[in-house]
Amino acid sequence: MNPNETNKTIFSHNVLEFVTVAVEFCAFLEKSQGRPRQDFLDTLLKLLPLLYMKAQLLPEVDSQGDFLPRGKVTEDDYNYVRRTVYDILPDEDQYLDVSYDRDMETDETQWHSVSEHLADIYQPVRNFLAVYQDGVEDCMADALWALRDSFELYWGEAAVSALKRLHVIRYAER
Repeated sequence: MNPNETNKTIFSHNVLEFVTVAVEFCAFLEKSQGRPRQDFLDTLLKLLPLLYMKAQLLPEVDSQGDFLPRGKVTEDDYNYVRRTVYDILPDEDQYLDVSYDRDMETDETQWHSVSEHLADIYQPVRNFLAVYQDGVEDCMADALWALRDSFELYWGEAAVSALKRLHVIRYAER
């Protein structure tokens, strides 16, 4: 990809909109400690589908792998987000769900965790934002590639699963 195409892609409307939502999502999780349960649920039920939709609109980019970003989210950062979510939803964090195992081509029941799903979404999104904030265009393009790849392989599904569980938690109270 030539420099003009890279610049055009990484600063495209869809990427900027994703960045806007991603900043809100990450900031919300980083500042949720002690947040009222109802507020937490209501906000995530709005942010998660928006983040998922904006991720689907991200442009496809090629990566040469020359500038693939190193993770900026530390294990402590990840655990902080996971623990914060768990503390808000301790009794509803873990749940059984049917998942499709691509390798075995079968459905299987597995234990899932809302807090782990949200931390697993937070990590690649926050890593992308850190690179994007640095403003090195080659790195930004590779970070965009890595973000899309991880969305397709993992965190997109984690977002759908977490959203489903958060919906059940929120509306089971009525």
